[in-house]
Amino acid sequence: MKLSRRAFITSAALTPVACGIPLSYERGTPVAQPKSIPMVRPPQVGQEWSYIKRNVFDGKTRGLTTERVASIGSSIVIEKTDESGAKLGSEVQGPWGMVITDSHWSRTINFNPAIPLWPQELAENWNKQVNTQYTFSGYPESPNKWQLYMSAHGWEQITVPAGSFLTLRYQNLINYVSNDDNKIDCVRKETVWFAPSIGRWVAQESSGSYQIRGEVGAFILEDSFQWQLTSYK
Repeated sequence: MKLSRRAFITSAALTPVACGIPLSYERGTPVAQPKSIPMVRPPQVGQEWSYIKRNVFDGKTRGLTTERVASIGSSIVIEKTDESGAKLGSEVQGPWGMVITDSHWSRTINFNPAIPLWPQELAENWNKQVNTQYTFSGYPESPNKWQLYMSAHGWEQITVPAGSFLTLRYQNLINYVSNDDNKIDCVRKETVWFAPSIGRWVAQESSGSYQIRGEVGAFILEDSFQWQLTSYK
C-alpha cells in the first residue's frame, strides 16, 4: 500500500455521529510561541501522571489510569495501573520521547523502529512523517506497516482538572495496516496537548475509522475518546 501525506489528510476527515450526551471537544487559548522554548522535564523514577478517560460520543467515564516512571536505564519503563490498582500494560521509551512499546491502545503495540511521542522540536511549525512497523505484544512474528504524520499547530494555555498548563498542541495522523484482513484504509487521528514542564501530555483526543474490504460505502467509525490529566508529581 502506498501511503502519502495527501492520503493521510483526505482519509482523516473523521466526523463522529454523537449519541447520548457527547463531550465538548477540548479547547485551549492560543498564545505566542515562547521566546525561550521550554525544556522537557527529564524522567525520574517516581514521576507520576493520572488521567481520566471518557467516551466522546456519550460522555461516560471509562476509567482512571495512573502512569508512573518505574525504571530508567537503556530504556525508560512507565508502569500503568487502573483505579483499582490493577496493573495494565507498561509503556517503554528509549530514548525519552521515543516510544518502543505503547500501551494506550486497546492492545499493547511494539514499534520497530521507535516513533516520537511528541514533536522532536518544540516549534509551532514542526512536522515529520515516520514509517515503521508494529506488532502486538506476544506476536512478534506478524509485523504490519504503520505510518505516522505528526504536525505541531501552535502553543496554547489549557486548563484540565490538574490545573492550567502551557502546551504545544499537535496532531497525529496514523495510517496503518490492520492485522484483520477484512479491514482496510485504517486511520487514527489524535489531537494532543503536550506540557514540557511535566514531561507529558495533559489532554488528548482520539478517533478512528476503517472500511470493510469488498464493501462500498462510508467509513466505519471507531470509538472516540478524551483523556484529561487529573494529577501529577
